[in-house]
Amino acid sequence: MSDPPLPSPPRFINPGGKRMDFGVCVLLVVAVFLVFGQTLRHGFVNYDDDQYFYSNLHVKAGLTWSGVMWAFQTGYASNWHPLTWLSLMLDAQLFGPGAAGPHLTNVILHAASTVLLFLWLRRMTGAQWRSALVAALFAVHPLHVESVAWVSERKDVLSGLFFMLTLLMYARHVEKTPMPKAKVFYGLALLFFALGLMSKPMLVTLPLVLLLLDFWPLKRFEYSTISRLLLEKLPFFALSAASCVATVLAQREAVRSMVPLADRLGNAAVSCVTYIVQMVLPEHLAVFYPYPSSLPVWPTAGAGAWLFSMTLLAFWSARKVPFFLTGWLWYLGMLVPVIGLVQVGGQSHADRYTYLPQIGLYLILAWGVNGLTVSWRLRREWVGVAAGGMMVVLMVCAWKQTACWRDGGTLWRHALACTSGNYTAHNNLGLVLAAQGRTAEAVRHYQKALEIYPDYAEANINLGRMFLDEGRLEEAGRYFQRAIEIKPGSAEAHNDLGILLAAQGKPAGAVEQYQKAIELNPELAETYNNLAILLASQGRFAEAARQYQKTLELKPDYADAHNNFGILLARQGRFAEAMEHFQKALEIRGNTAEAHDDLGRLLVSLDQVAAAVQQYQKALELKPDYAEAHYNLGSALAQLGNLPLAIGQWEQALRIMPDNAATHDSLGLALADQGRHAEAMEHFRKALELVNAQGDSTQAAEIQNQIRFYETNVPPLPKP
Repeated sequence: MSDPPLPSPPRFINPGGKRMDFGVCVLLVVAVFLVFGQTLRHGFVNYDDDQYFYSNLHVKAGLTWSGVMWAFQTGYASNWHPLTWLSLMLDAQLFGPGAAGPHLTNVILHAASTVLLFLWLRRMTGAQWRSALVAALFAVHPLHVESVAWVSERKDVLSGLFFMLTLLMYARHVEKTPMPKAKVFYGLALLFFALGLMSKPMLVTLPLVLLLLDFWPLKRFEYSTISRLLLEKLPFFALSAASCVATVLAQREAVRSMVPLADRLGNAAVSCVTYIVQMVLPEHLAVFYPYPSSLPVWPTAGAGAWLFSMTLLAFWSARKVPFFLTGWLWYLGMLVPVIGLVQVGGQSHADRYTYLPQIGLYLILAWGVNGLTVSWRLRREWVGVAAGGMMVVLMVCAWKQTACWRDGGTLWRHALACTSGNYTAHNNLGLVLAAQGRTAEAVRHYQKALEIYPDYAEANINLGRMFLDEGRLEEAGRYFQRAIEIKPGSAEAHNDLGILLAAQGKPAGAVEQYQKAIELNPELAETYNNLAILLASQGRFAEAARQYQKTLELKPDYADAHNNFGILLARQGRFAEAMEHFQKALEIRGNTAEAHDDLGRLLVSLDQVAAAVQQYQKALELKPDYAEAHYNLGSALAQLGNLPLAIGQWEQALRIMPDNAATHDSLGLALADQGRHAEAMEHFRKALELVNAQGDSTQAAEIQNQIRFYETNVPPLPKP
């Protein structure tokens, strides 16, 4: 004979307060959009957003069957969270490749979670304004900026939504509901929990949260046994166990096992206290907090002792203030998966980890203030004013913190201002500066990152790339080799070393490195492209073509690969196919003057000079003051024998950019050929002056030879 069903607690519903509840929900949504609406004008940041969106081909393709299969099968980005991938794919499908769509979705998800938190807590406790305060803190606390303003943290806001739905369905399940309907709500709670785990595995401790809610506010411990309540949670624990297995498999390469257990325990204790301090004083918040090189004994021991004392106090006072035990264990329990006992990544702690755990502290605050002020005269007025003032301050702080996520440069400069020894911030700011062409500043930041953390593989790779671009091959090689020593599984380091070896005329070594990179990461399209370039240079056209095809299968919008493949096809006389790839590259880059100019130069290299002229002319239609296109058009016209038109283009280029030595030199040669020797000599001398100022001795010698030739071989002009 089966046990009778568990009795249910009373429902705390106030029908007369529904209009007020609706008003609270509206205010919560408005508060969220006032703080986070600015993210719709933000871009991506160079921290995981490439993996999660703008460089992820599966995501950028939108919702496709192959993308869905990939989402469920991959452990990419060291996580198994297929629903997060699918939600980002849907963004790409609906909004395109820009950042505004993903940002809007994050804000909407956060707003929805905030409303659900209020409705769930209101339903379970019947306390309208305390529930509203908890939801308001969740909505706009500065510690939650990272979860909402960062596209890559879609997993936080999406899992948060399913977390709230699970709690709401669980609340409906335990109410006095007829049995068939109660089973439906139980099934929905399980479903939403499974969806939450597939959004972010941090939800694995949710079954423990349900047990805490059974203690307070549901008070089910008063009329049931712990064994029956645990039995009820068994399906939830089974889902948690499965998610743990998937997470361990996905994160096996990201785990930092070199951190001693004692240090991890100490850091965990300090982090738990740090989050509480940051909740009260949310200042100096950063996207990355470096793991400390050493932990002082007394602060660490003090943090551990304080946490232990607070836990004992929570159990001791459980009968009188049950919300304290529920809130405190909610906070500590939900932090367990991300507190660093298994160290993943180089951070000591992270703001995003507080997104759901800190709700437990909000419960303690709201119900604690209510208990402490119960005997006050005008309690509602005083508490209301204090709560309102606190919310305004938090909203202003959160708004300012959100502004730091405008772009990568702003984000990393803020991180450097808020932390010390932040090697990740130096490295990533270096990437931003390098993309802006500020190479000297970028090098300084990479070097600073390595000064702080010499075994930082990414900084070694980035500094090696800078030296490679500058032609300092030996120095670049040392950094690439060092990166491989630190991180043998880095496909990027092997790919870059391959580029270096190819530049040094060592094709066999380059091929070996490219093949190693492909073995480590079969989806690194750049490596296939580099291998194809090397094979083509050796005359192995058929093999090169296969590598280009593989490149474009992986990355169809890879403009450089289309251009390179077009060059290969043109060299084989397959001009129609070559032009298809050139046109595709032009479409990818957009109908810009720069893209047409690039295509023109490619066509010149393939002796398609007449076609190149058309591309240069299109570039100048789009951008009439484009000096480089004028120069290139002049050079192409000169090759076609039309010197008068070429001279006109070069003169136009000099009107726009008067200090271009190459243009002065070319114009001088054309004028001399036309018999305009005096004008030609003026341009030669100007070109010589410019190259001497640049320190280009080789070019200076060539121009001096031209001057001597024309001074010696050109008859003097007749005297008037």
